[in-house]
Amino acid sequence: MNLAQQMPLPNRQLPNLQAAARGLYIDGVWRPAQNGREIDVIDPSTGTVLATVPDATIEDARASVDAASVAAPAWSATSPRKRSEILRRCFELMTERAEELATLISMENGKALRDARSEVSYAAEFFRWNAEEAVRITGEFGIAPSGANRIIVDYQPIGICLLITPWNFPAAMATRKIAPALAAGCTVILKPASETPLTAYALASIYEEAGVPPGVINVLTTTEPAPFSAAVLADPRVRKLSFTGSTGVGRLLLAEAAKHVVSCSMELGGNAPFIVFDDADLDAAIDGAMVAKMRNAGEACTAANRLYVQSGIYNAFAEAITKRMEALNVGAGIDPLTECGPMITQKAVEKIDRLVNDAKGRGARVLCGGESPIRTGFFYPPTVLADVPADADMAHEEIFGPVAPLYRFETEDEAIIQANDTEYGLAAYVYTRDIARGLRVSSRLEAGMIALNRGLVSDPAAPFGGVKQSGLGREGGQHHGIAEFMEAKYIAASF
Repeated sequence: MNLAQQMPLPNRQLPNLQAAARGLYIDGVWRPAQNGREIDVIDPSTGTVLATVPDATIEDARASVDAASVAAPAWSATSPRKRSEILRRCFELMTERAEELATLISMENGKALRDARSEVSYAAEFFRWNAEEAVRITGEFGIAPSGANRIIVDYQPIGICLLITPWNFPAAMATRKIAPALAAGCTVILKPASETPLTAYALASIYEEAGVPPGVINVLTTTEPAPFSAAVLADPRVRKLSFTGSTGVGRLLLAEAAKHVVSCSMELGGNAPFIVFDDADLDAAIDGAMVAKMRNAGEACTAANRLYVQSGIYNAFAEAITKRMEALNVGAGIDPLTECGPMITQKAVEKIDRLVNDAKGRGARVLCGGESPIRTGFFYPPTVLADVPADADMAHEEIFGPVAPLYRFETEDEAIIQANDTEYGLAAYVYTRDIARGLRVSSRLEAGMIALNRGLVSDPAAPFGGVKQSGLGREGGQHHGIAEFMEAKYIAASF
């Protein structure tokens, strides 16, 4: 593990953090919370306060619903072409300000600047993609089998949407929901994570500049998400909940939404297997593993959580990935030398440490890392564990950190059984030169997304989502993402 230099960093212009946190964004106006309370935004690299943002109340939440309701009729009546042009302008502005946004993400989230730049590019692409799809929302026309009438299906905006996003991708998780919702003609209330709100507010300024009318997008942060969400979902004008986060919180939100029969899209936890067969290209598999495991320092729901390697290639794989992990530069996210930044909080570090110690106690061998360092900030070293037993806690929990646990397998069936032995089913990775085997294994894996000979699975043009306890619905794709924010209206017509 190499330590990248710490701040201050010379010759680098940093964003005006407090300017990014002008207030809650409701009805096109920046305002304080009604109770005047604020939330400290912490720099994970140092543990110090970067800025403060308002801590929204239930009254603020209700005000955002009012604003979204007033704006809804005009926005849904706005022509698809006009909505498309506004979304395209959001993409252009995000692209123009990519470096500033990436730096902001690195500062509040801690992720390496290279990862933050990739996130901004990915996040902006949702606006370009949905700008192109907004003008292609069409209905259906046919004749009933009996011949008695015509069947007309019209697609209409579902209504006001509550969007709840996590801290690990503060730009992309927001735009992945906002862009299709706006393309469909919906108005939205975004509640970003209180750990990383500055990016959400900076993006709100971009939406405003791009021409999004007041009330169409509202952004509020709060330290009391449960009563906030309950108040919004209880309003009969709110018809959609889209959430990205843990399965545990998702279950609670589903129960709350069920009280009011609110449509839900849920992108929840993951426990992704990364399967490497003996015939795999070793170099390609190592490259893919580093992307799948270390993107955002492992703080991703799609991160490779369990690395299953066939016995014939196991030792070579273990040696190669250990060298790559040991060589990573660890440091502050905004340092250009950093390849692995800090975790989001000290609590996250403690969870990783617990999982690693449990695995070691059950017989896993530490090939590198494995000890929480004594230093300022919320850091954990890149770690490789060999021969992790199947009953280790990390085999069943998301690690959400820079730890690569290796499991040995012998046969294809054994790998599939172990990979599917989890309540989650978001992503999975398979490496093999045998395309028939790759497709065969992919069809048997219980996951919503499969990366075959690739370490990156996410794409705005493809449907993102999982099965089992990893969620409901899909985001992105040719029509899947927008469809989540629309209702089909059937008209039986005779003429």
